[in-house]
Amino acid sequence: RQKKVSEMKTDFINNMTHEFKTPIATISLASDSINNPNITSNPEKVMRFTNIIKQENQRMLAQVEKVLQMATIEKRDFELKISEVDIEEIILQAVEHANLRVLEQSGEITADIQLDQKYAEVDRTHITSIVHNLLDNAIKYTTKEPQIQVIARNTRDQLKIAIKDNGIGMTSESKKYIFDKFYRVHTGNRHDVKGFGLGLSYVKAMVDAHHGKVKVESEIGKGSIFTVFLPLKYKPM
Repeated sequence: RQKKVSEMKTDFINNMTHEFKTPIATISLASDSINNPNITSNPEKVMRFTNIIKQENQRMLAQVEKVLQMATIEKRDFELKISEVDIEEIILQAVEHANLRVLEQSGEITADIQLDQKYAEVDRTHITSIVHNLLDNAIKYTTKEPQIQVIARNTRDQLKIAIKDNGIGMTSESKKYIFDKFYRVHTGNRHDVKGFGLGLSYVKAMVDAHHGKVKVESEIGKGSIFTVFLPLKYKPM
C-alpha cells in the first residue's frame, strides 16, 4: 500500500511536469519566432505571437487551478459556468497553438470543421482545456512526424469532436484504464513521455459533467482517435 502511494505521488509529479512543459514549450517557440528578423518587421505577426504567449500563460494559470480543483472534481463539488460558446473558434485557436509544436517536429495538423450549429452551451474554460489536453497527448505520443487531424461535426442535438493522430497507439488492455487518474500507458523504451495521467482523467470528468461521452479507438503502431460527444444544449441534472 505504501509502495502504491509512493508510485502515485511520483506519477503525479511527472504528469504535472508535462502539463506545465507544454505551454512553456509553446511560449518558448513563440518568443523565438518574435526574435526572428523576418517577424520583427511585421507588426501583425508580432501581435499574433504575443497573443499566443499571453493565452498560453493564461492556460498555465488555468492548469494550476486545475490541480487545486482535482479534489473538488472528484467529489463533484463544483459548478460549471455555462454559456453559449463558439466551438469552431475554440478548436481553431487550439489548433493554431498546437501548430507551433507540430511544425517543430516537421508534422502537420489540420482542422476539418463542418458544423451546422457552431454554438454549444458549455463551460468555455473546461471545453478549451479538453481540446488542448487531447491535442497535447496526440503530439506527445507521436514518435515520427505528427499527422494530426481535428474533426468537428454536429447533429441536431449533439456535438462531436474527434482528434486523430499517427502516434504509438495503445493495447486493448490500456484502453480500459486510459481515463483513470495517474494511469500511464506503457511506452517501451521511451522515457520522455510520462503518461496519460491527470490530463485524460480531467477530460473524462469534465465531459461527464457536461453529460457527454468520450471514447478512444486505438491500435498499436497506428495511432489513436479520441472522440468527445457533447449535447448542444446543457441540461442540469
